[in-house]
Amino acid sequence: LVSFLPSRFDVGPIIKQEEFAVPPCCTAKELEGLLSQLGANMLIAVLKNLPESLKNKKEQPKEGVTFAPKISVEKSCIKWEEQTAAQIIQLHRAIGSMFPLQTLWKGTTVKLLDIVAVDNIPGFPDQTLDDHGAVPGSLMYHKVSQMLVARCKEGWVGIKTVVLKKKLTAVDFYNGYMHSWFQQNSRTFHQECRFQTLKLNKTKKDSKREG
Repeated sequence: LVSFLPSRFDVGPIIKQEEFAVPPCCTAKELEGLLSQLGANMLIAVLKNLPESLKNKKEQPKEGVTFAPKISVEKSCIKWEEQTAAQIIQLHRAIGSMFPLQTLWKGTTVKLLDIVAVDNIPGFPDQTLDDHGAVPGSLMYHKVSQMLVARCKEGWVGIKTVVLKKKLTAVDFYNGYMHSWFQQNSRTFHQECRFQTLKLNKTKKDSKREG
């Protein structure tokens, strides 16, 4: 908890401070709920002994100050050729609740929901798939886990849900958009069966800001 200063944010003296261990695989939304509860408890503790709390406040150090960049929709565009599986999953956990990650499917914008690591999928044939022509953005359906899996710069990510006009499970997406390609040879990657990096139109972004 900090004491607010007029016209300035997060720069006042520290009244109460606690360390908090972020749980593994925690999303920003989940972390918000956990910290909200912790913050509420800290506020009650301060108010119960306000004079003593204010007496023991301390100034924030000027050394090591960092500034978080503003989060914008541009951050949600997956760069398959540049980002590893770990980076994409981290990005999803950080901003996915605010800006679902986006990509292109045959020229149409698609939002990807429920992105997960594939490390724990039994029998997921990472190296075997790489040997069959997978490139960043290559897409296949993993029947055992009922997930789409997409190739990244390094590694793969699993996708349980997509939004293409409407919300679709991985099974629905496969049956509607991929099944015909994989009927004859499920081990061969098709050049068109892949996600591609979405590049937002600058004119559209600027018009949204002005509006």
